[in-house]
Amino acid sequence: MTADKNAKQINMIKKQSSNFTLHPSSFLLCRSGFTLIELILVIFIIALTTTLVMPSFWNMGDRALKSEAKRIGNTIRYIHDEAAGKKQTYILTLDLDKDAWKYETKKESKDFKLKNSVMFRDIMIPSLGKVTFGETKLIFSPTGPDEPITLHLIKDDKEYTVRFNHLSGRAKLHEGYLE
Repeated sequence: MTADKNAKQINMIKKQSSNFTLHPSSFLLCRSGFTLIELILVIFIIALTTTLVMPSFWNMGDRALKSEAKRIGNTIRYIHDEAAGKKQTYILTLDLDKDAWKYETKKESKDFKLKNSVMFRDIMIPSLGKVTFGETKLIFSPTGPDEPITLHLIKDDKEYTVRFNHLSGRAKLHEGYLE
């Protein structure tokens, strides 16, 4: 019984499919390619996306310089706070030739390197004056360093100043070169 039913369904499908024929005129309804409006719309979307994204790439250098200034300012503040909190002496070493810095204690040490072509321009410390090359070691005792620290960072023609206040233990960032 099911074999007869399946045979009837197959015959019915064959009859329906034989009624469907393709005519050459039906190919005219099918199109290949894009219309002018579709192309204009795609170009508009690409132009709009480019307009929104490109300014963020143009400011990448400014952001990299500010980011590095924040990073070194936060590191100096961290060293100050840790020295006071743990009652330990920390040594901050700034290497202007290698554009790197590190801090160390008896128990820990961490190295950093400036990224994205950011460089140290100079370091200003009242007892040493303006230092433009070599290594400078600063001692952070539990009461903090004895004098303020001013770092100048440069990338291309942009500069940032990081000022560390030895009395408050806070670092401030300033755009540009401040004495």
